[in-house]
Amino acid sequence: MTKPIPDKAEVAVEYPDKLYIGTFGRSARFDAHLDENGISLTLERTGADDERKSVRMHFHYELFAEIVRDLAKTVASLPETDVAHRAVLREAAEALASALQARERSGTDDTAGLTPQEEVRLLHIME
Repeated sequence: MTKPIPDKAEVAVEYPDKLYIGTFGRSARFDAHLDENGISLTLERTGADDERKSVRMHFHYELFAEIVRDLAKTVASLPETDVAHRAVLREAAEALASALQARERSGTDDTAGLTPQEEVRLLHIME
């Protein structure tokens, strides 16, 4: 299920003889979900044939976990005055952690183990 992109994404794919660059703004859509092998991310821009484009990426769980660890190591580079971005990232990380913990506690895919606050955070991430 795709949702509107709340901000902006930029993608560059570089080959030895070609460079593809695409931007995806608020009029574009995205989908992110877990599957049996890892994390799936799709960015789509609709419109006329010459404007339409999509990017699909799939990261196996180990790679995605390492990416998250590397992001954690670079948090210091985000200015302390950038409270809004820090809060959004923290809430997203907390929602993911809560959902993973709830799954472990319940042994099912539902969110029965989430507190109301955790459910709200998860809903914000999924929007």
